[in-house]
Amino acid sequence: MKKELVGTCPICNNSLDVTELSCSKCDTVISGEFNTCAFCSLSEDDKFFVETFIRCRGNIKEVEKALGISYPTVRSRLKQISEELGYTGQKKYDFNKEEQKRIIEELEAEEISVKEALNLLKELKE
Repeated sequence: MKKELVGTCPICNNSLDVTELSCSKCDTVISGEFNTCAFCSLSEDDKFFVETFIRCRGNIKEVEKALGISYPTVRSRLKQISEELGYTGQKKYDFNKEEQKRIIEELEAEEISVKEALNLLKELKE
């Protein structure tokens, strides 16, 4: 079983450079400096969170259930991972607009109460 590519040095926590790639079928070896993906630098816990988020199609309520964590914790983890990946300059408005829409849809479908909707909308402003 192959191991997953490590993105950070286990000694100093600096990002690692990939300098060699090889084919296990024909033994071709390519040397040079290669970039790793942005996700390689994430911890195993963060990768699992991102995988869960994608599996749940971005539905925060489903992520809450799957991981047994609260809505504010999901939001906090998303923000932290987004910042780790370098997405700090994103407009907060874009994300909040989608969240507001989702909350209103859940309210209309009677999946959440008015009180829950108000609390969720209030949390978006924080």
